[in-house]
Amino acid sequence: MKFFMRLPKFSYVLLGLLLLTLFTQSSYFLDIIIISFIWAAAAGAWNISGGYAGQFSLGHAGYLGVGAYTSTLLYIHFGLSPWIGMIVGGILAAVFAFVIGVVTFRLKGPFFTLSTIAFAELVYISVTQLRDITQGAMGLSIPFDTGVANFIFNEPRTYAVVAFVLMVLGYIISYVIQTSKLGYYLIAMREDTDAAQSLGVNITFVKLFSTSLSAFLTAIAGTFMAQYIMFIEPENILALSISIQIAMFAIVGGMNDASGPIIGALLLSPLGIFLRGYATEIAGLHLFIYGLILVLVVLYQPNGIVAGIEKLLKRKASKADWRGQDVSKRNIA
Repeated sequence: MKFFMRLPKFSYVLLGLLLLTLFTQSSYFLDIIIISFIWAAAAGAWNISGGYAGQFSLGHAGYLGVGAYTSTLLYIHFGLSPWIGMIVGGILAAVFAFVIGVVTFRLKGPFFTLSTIAFAELVYISVTQLRDITQGAMGLSIPFDTGVANFIFNEPRTYAVVAFVLMVLGYIISYVIQTSKLGYYLIAMREDTDAAQSLGVNITFVKLFSTSLSAFLTAIAGTFMAQYIMFIEPENILALSISIQIAMFAIVGGMNDASGPIIGALLLSPLGIFLRGYATEIAGLHLFIYGLILVLVVLYQPNGIVAGIEKLLKRKASKADWRGQDVSKRNIA
């Protein structure tokens, strides 16, 4: 009983999501669940550097693409299992992030953000121009050969369970960082770099580690995305809008908590799919709705939806305590 009491409350939400995954029968809704879980994992990875560390990146589509293209090319040309290619892609993305972190170490705020956009655009242009390797704008199709080793399944539910595991692993890593000494270092660096450094925080290590880990996990999500849709092209995996979408999920959900990016992705990703499917008369309507939600959240819940819900629950709990104390005083009187 004590074990369950120690679990974060969000664990029960994850349990509900697992049950939803196992008992959903519609292939259409399973598809929405799978896509949402993968975006939730990517947003959680972004939050490690963009949220905790305050390294606001709009270039994570580059890491997503590095993971997707690396595992896909290794599978197509060398027959290497995507499970192994996923790790190779993650390491490659982490190396890229480390190098970028070293080069842009002194950049802050919008200047750092612009450098991350430049990196993603560099990856985009490279993939588009290296036609002999990546097929350029035509994209790459993954041969449909089912098998666990090939990371290709017949049943959408299998993809859903695997995507759920990916999301939960990302949440656990993010939660451990949030509640550890490293998490406090990251937040201290985000709030005031000079003050954190004066208190003994190794800014160089903290910044490079968070950026590399974030890139590694994002690339892992990229492989999952490639293996699920079985087709990748620069426009659907490396576009700037993908980077903005990943960041927005975390901002709307809340960047100060490991559960925030997951909540943001689970709310906005299905909304975007529905709008693209049922509001086709108005092109770009889902982007307009995304922008509107972002403006409302920034205006009324600047710390995200999760922080707003926690605030509301605390207010209700304090009111209930106050009423309980008031009744006790009346009984005594």
